[in-house]
Amino acid sequence: MLNRIIFALLALLLLASLSVFRVQQWEQAIVFQFREVSRVDDEPGLHLMMPFVNTVRKFPLRLLNLDQQPQRYLTVEKKDVIVDYYVKWHISNVQSFYISTRGGDVEYANGLLGQRINRVLRDEFGRRKVQEVVAGASGEILELLAPTKVQLEQELGIKIADVRLIRIDLPEEVSTSVYDRMRAERLRVAKDFRARGEEAAERIRANADRERQVILAGAYRDAETIRGEGDAQATEIYASAFGKNEEFYGFYRRLGAYQATFGSGRDILVLKPDTDFFKYFGTSRAR
Repeated sequence: MLNRIIFALLALLLLASLSVFRVQQWEQAIVFQFREVSRVDDEPGLHLMMPFVNTVRKFPLRLLNLDQQPQRYLTVEKKDVIVDYYVKWHISNVQSFYISTRGGDVEYANGLLGQRINRVLRDEFGRRKVQEVVAGASGEILELLAPTKVQLEQELGIKIADVRLIRIDLPEEVSTSVYDRMRAERLRVAKDFRARGEEAAERIRANADRERQVILAGAYRDAETIRGEGDAQATEIYASAFGKNEEFYGFYRRLGAYQATFGSGRDILVLKPDTDFFKYFGTSRAR
């Protein structure tokens, strides 16, 4: 009797263990009934099932990664660009995900997801030039993935959390031609700016030279006027002084000439003693 009781208890424990399964916070589960989807349990905790009738398959709730090899796309100019990107996604509808991905195969789901995104990127890059792609059209391209995100959630039960372009590279042969063209364009713009600057500089210099000539002419005119007025006043003063005492005026002028002639002390002047230059020497008038 004791053995029977123990056997019954063990059978009950085994049956109870086969009737209960646990779902963690980072999981969601599909309950199958004879390999057909019966229900979805996504609440954490213990859940019941019928032993030998129901089976359970668990799927992650965390973010999953799609990080594939860089893809080559063709632009509208028939030139290749190499694009490296990654996708963050999670399962939003586990039942649709299980049905559409061959029993919930994550690798197969990544393949489907990559195909959809590659198709959109190929179409969008095919409408743009290389310069537009490199210059920053990537943000606009990622916005165009919004309809694809909705379709993926409806058809595959996959919700895309984030799509990021890591980098956009050009093949070596394309990079050389693109950079040469960009360099030529920059040189053309720089040459145009230099030409405009030189034109403006010439215009400024011409205006400055014209204003300089006008200012110099005015200054010369004013100087000549002032000099003429000064000469006239000097002549008038000289005439007035000469008229008051002609002898003293002549003597004063001769003294100035003597000072200018013999000022250095080393000058030699060969003249006759009775020349007019020495008329005030040895005469009563000199005294």
